[in-house]
Amino acid sequence: MSSAIAQESTRRRLSPQQAETVVRLTDAAVEVLNADGFDGLTVRAVAKRAGVAPATAYTYFSSKHHLVAEVFWRRLADGVPAPDPQQSPADRVAEVLRGVSLVVAGEGQLGGAVTVALLGTDPDVEHLRLRIGGFVRKRLSEALEVDPADPGPVVDALEMLYSGGLVYAGMGHLTYEQTSERLVAAARLLLDSQPDLIQED
Repeated sequence: MSSAIAQESTRRRLSPQQAETVVRLTDAAVEVLNADGFDGLTVRAVAKRAGVAPATAYTYFSSKHHLVAEVFWRRLADGVPAPDPQQSPADRVAEVLRGVSLVVAGEGQLGGAVTVALLGTDPDVEHLRLRIGGFVRKRLSEALEVDPADPGPVVDALEMLYSGGLVYAGMGHLTYEQTSERLVAAARLLLDSQPDLIQED
């Protein structure tokens, strides 16, 4: 995990020792999820598996929704690199969408838990939801070489595609691998219909 991501927190900057504690907690959260499901996930159970006092765990994570959202944010930030400028805009968009949709593929119950967690009303979850949305918008804007502050209708439409696709996968209707390929196919249809809005190299 990159040092920048490892030391970020929705509540404060972290020392190296604190960052290590957060990594232990997020790793333990995935283990508890896979063993007990989202219903069985608690901050206390995660703390116990991580070997951390519950009170310490709660200084970092206000709820299980916050904890799962943090897991997703870290996977996303580490797993979706900046687009390759040597590729075409359509291929760059495809790589971003594949990266976003596959970041929790093969992770057992994590995908469904992320879907539930990101809909939570916890202020820390809301903060992460905005951070996640901003990150994906930045990557899609980079892929199409537009300003993320005002990316235009194509990026808006692509955001709707990926968010709907991830909810669909999180509900168990498709695997994340299947969702990835459907997202890419839908994105190509969208981009083919809007050639004047795409900046070619």
